[in-house]
Amino acid sequence: MIVTGPNKCYENLVAYWLSGRMERRLPIIVVVRLSPAVDVAIDGEKTFTDNISLHGARIFSKHPWQSGDAVWVTPLNEDSERANVIYSQRLPDNRYVIGVKFQNRIGAWSAMRRYDGVQNRPLAKSSPA
Repeated sequence: MIVTGPNKCYENLVAYWLSGRMERRLPIIVVVRLSPAVDVAIDGEKTFTDNISLHGARIFSKHPWQSGDAVWVTPLNEDSERANVIYSQRLPDNRYVIGVKFQNRIGAWSAMRRYDGVQNRPLAKSSPA
């Protein structure tokens, strides 16, 4: 719900807070390796994200996960990030999608840096003719 008028900022913030999400998810697909953090002998699965933010991601999986499971999320050619599963949802095609919350911010991922660079790139100034 978007509110306009004198209380719009406060009311929009409350609506956003009540939605359960305090930051915007970016619709960025990143190829990752998803593996359990407790069993280092398991190599995990190669999969991809549906969306990411600085503090979490929505990731497709072939396997069900439990809320609270500790996992490693490793983007291709980048450092692993430890995360906790927040939810696991079965999809109609017998795959799963999980929501994870990272223990640290992932601003270091190249996909986040590329997106941030595009979003925050200053506009080119035109020279006087």
